[in-house]
Amino acid sequence: MEQTAETPVQNSSSTARGDSPPAGPQRLLLLDGHSMAFRAFFALPAEKFTTSTGQSTNAIYGFTSMLIKLLREEEPTHIAVAWDRSEPTFRHDEYEDYKAGRSETPAELPAQIDLVQELMGLLGVPSVSSAGFEADDVIATLALQAGEQGMEVLIASGDRDAFQLVTDDCTVLYPGKSISDLTRMTPERITEKYGVPPERYRDLAALVGEKADNLPGVPGVGPKTAAKWITKYGSVDGVVERADELSGKAGQSFREHVEDVLRNQRLNMLATDVELGRSVSELTMSQADRPGINDLFDNLEFATTLRDRLFSVLGEEGAEERTQADDGFRVELSVPATGELDHWLSAHAVRGERAGLAVSGTWGSGTGEITGLAIATPAGAACYVDPTGLDSSDDAALARWLADPDRPKALHDAKGPVLAMAAHGWQLDGLTSDPALAAYLVQPGQRKLDLVDLCRRFLNRELEENAVDGDQMALDITGSGDNGAAERQDLALRARATLDLADGLDPDLEKRGAARLLRDLELPLVRVLAGMERVGIAADRAYLDGLEAEFATEVRKAVEQAHQVVGREFNLGSPKQLQQVLFTELELPKTKKIKTGYTTDADALEWLATRTDHELPHILLRHRDQTRLRTTVEGLIKTVAEDGRIHTTYSQTVAATGRLSSTEPNLQNVPVRTEAGRRIRRAFVVGEGYQDLLTADYSQIELRIMAHLSEDEALIEAFQTGRDFHAEIAARVFNIGVEGVDGEARARIKAMNYGLAYGLSAFGLSGQLGITPDEARGLMDDYFAQFGRVRDYLHEVVERARREGYTETMLGRRRYLPDLTSDNRQRREMAERMALNAPIQGSAADIIKVAMLDVYAGLRDGGFESRMLLQVHDELLLEVTGPELDAVRNLVSEKMGNAYDLRVPLAVSVGIGTNWHDAAH
Repeated sequence: MEQTAETPVQNSSSTARGDSPPAGPQRLLLLDGHSMAFRAFFALPAEKFTTSTGQSTNAIYGFTSMLIKLLREEEPTHIAVAWDRSEPTFRHDEYEDYKAGRSETPAELPAQIDLVQELMGLLGVPSVSSAGFEADDVIATLALQAGEQGMEVLIASGDRDAFQLVTDDCTVLYPGKSISDLTRMTPERITEKYGVPPERYRDLAALVGEKADNLPGVPGVGPKTAAKWITKYGSVDGVVERADELSGKAGQSFREHVEDVLRNQRLNMLATDVELGRSVSELTMSQADRPGINDLFDNLEFATTLRDRLFSVLGEEGAEERTQADDGFRVELSVPATGELDHWLSAHAVRGERAGLAVSGTWGSGTGEITGLAIATPAGAACYVDPTGLDSSDDAALARWLADPDRPKALHDAKGPVLAMAAHGWQLDGLTSDPALAAYLVQPGQRKLDLVDLCRRFLNRELEENAVDGDQMALDITGSGDNGAAERQDLALRARATLDLADGLDPDLEKRGAARLLRDLELPLVRVLAGMERVGIAADRAYLDGLEAEFATEVRKAVEQAHQVVGREFNLGSPKQLQQVLFTELELPKTKKIKTGYTTDADALEWLATRTDHELPHILLRHRDQTRLRTTVEGLIKTVAEDGRIHTTYSQTVAATGRLSSTEPNLQNVPVRTEAGRRIRRAFVVGEGYQDLLTADYSQIELRIMAHLSEDEALIEAFQTGRDFHAEIAARVFNIGVEGVDGEARARIKAMNYGLAYGLSAFGLSGQLGITPDEARGLMDDYFAQFGRVRDYLHEVVERARREGYTETMLGRRRYLPDLTSDNRQRREMAERMALNAPIQGSAADIIKVAMLDVYAGLRDGGFESRMLLQVHDELLLEVTGPELDAVRNLVSEKMGNAYDLRVPLAVSVGIGTNWHDAAH
């Protein structure tokens, strides 16, 4: 018996901000934009808030976090952000040295100010400024107007000048050491802390001075003395009038600097009559641009938690937006009785018409289990299946439908479910869309690809978890009286959302030239990657245990040596203690200045090791290297599954260039440049029933692609000679014979070759080679004198991207770079480096994917038992049976070598061995 229920998604809203604030008490929140961004910048460590392209994000992340906290906790009805301007103010006209002597603004901050202002525009938060005035003056003017209208005023500012505005109805929220620490500066708090009421704080600051504004106070007069004088004489004017009564050195000092005090008092006074062109009542948040916020956060690579917190606090804006669109997703859900599934599939999931598919369960570590499966059709019908309760006929019917290539299907984030289906004995065919992959191709920079967010972004519709009301949740769909109706309903709604999203993304894919890339490359790769994850690679656990013990011993030795050299114990992992030891006790040369002192990162230690004869930097580097190796081995040991194999998880949607990423564990990060690191690869061994591991690697693929794209005849000829490529290029650049190229010359040109392919600047090249930027620039000039088309290509690819807004690989993968036209130099130069890098690295990623598909198909169609295990950058790793070795070697070489027709041959190196290290070539 089959039962049906119609279930609409219910939308919800939570706040009441917008163009018409609610009736009741009015509260104005004013933020000092530059001040709060500056505080956020120094509250969060820059090294932990940087995108993969080098963009610092600590200021905008911290500012956004503070804004969320303020909106949630203070619930303002009105809001504005005041900004400083670049023009001189009236204070500079009176005092030329006003704010002179300030330390230089960190180079990473101005670009983030632009980002904060961009975010405020997307959020609909009014920004206010006025030429000739500071943000403090704008805030003072608005605070006075709001107070006259009976509003409560909150001022978020790290500038103490704002304290003079505090009243019973105006509070300053002053930041502390962390971004979440905001102290409420009330009249009582200011009086308690400074000894004067808010209206006299300006007088106190005039006497004591303000270092940040370069307003020197009276020498020898501190806050306590200043507060005592103001309390006794009423004000600065009173102190001036009774100056002769001031005794001691402080009194004499005051009399000598009275003009400075009066100047400070004038300059400290905030203007309250700034012409702003808008009234307080207009300062409300307009509707937020959610897609724009998503795009910005994607480019900044923010985690989903910050975005969720922001959208949660926006509340009503989201609800208003949704009321103008579809009200969610609807299905008519059926749970077919035993033996009826084939009938439902025949009646509803018709041949040639795409259906949405949603799967619940667990997957990872090479295995998986399906707990539920739902199918939704364009007509609105949906079906739920419990795989654990299927009889043999229903299981066979579902297996036939899943494997039928003529039954098109859309499945979100399909690789995990495909892996779990394989564990169940099902094979998925006919996959024509994966919205996660489709959205990634449409907007490669985005990081949030869950179904709920994509529905908001691309359909402007809400998919809510457990989005059925109480009556529907209690509905007994199966007639068994269980309470699983909500979960079944949710899965059916996800299937429908997947279908609608796939249909909605199709036009975008066509418009951006990515439809073929999805159909012919990314979707077929889903099954290949799922198969590789399921198989995994065998690991020698005993060998790993031995390595871990060895590296742990080396770590302990390094610690003991460091303590012996210094003469006392200290924590080698503590930057603060390292600073004390290196720069205070040992007085070694100072490294780069950072907020907490001087950096002790790896580059700094390398620099110290070359600038001093002291052995401690060398010991510290060895300690870090051995610690890293030990950590890597510990991570590998933890991931060895019960079958004795390690099953990594691949992702197609992390790198904007199209490269695959590997996690849990990251096998692409197994060290290979040092002998100690290469030893770790010995732990990856051939599995039972197979004879060898086979590795196949593209040789210099990025450089071959650059030769192809640039069409530089000299570079192409250098490849076709068949000699050492880097030596050949060095001979041409330095105008010497190949036999005269020494190791240093070859290393320089090798760095140049790869550097150009990855957008390396002269400054970056100088750092790599240990030469001056001028020498690096000269080396680049000599290179381009020989390979002029390379220079022209690099220039053309940036200019074309600037015109079109994106770069493109040879297979049509685009990377969008809006910052190429940015007014901010830092963001623009960063985008230019990405424009140089993306076509080459992206084309290399596409080619290895084509090779994977061709090798997989060749093994399958040829009936081979040998199988593909790993992909690591430009390398494939296979497990091969003895009788198949020669045939598989030939197959892999042929398929990889013909994956794309370049102007220079795709060179493939093959190695054989019983472990990954020995199979290297």
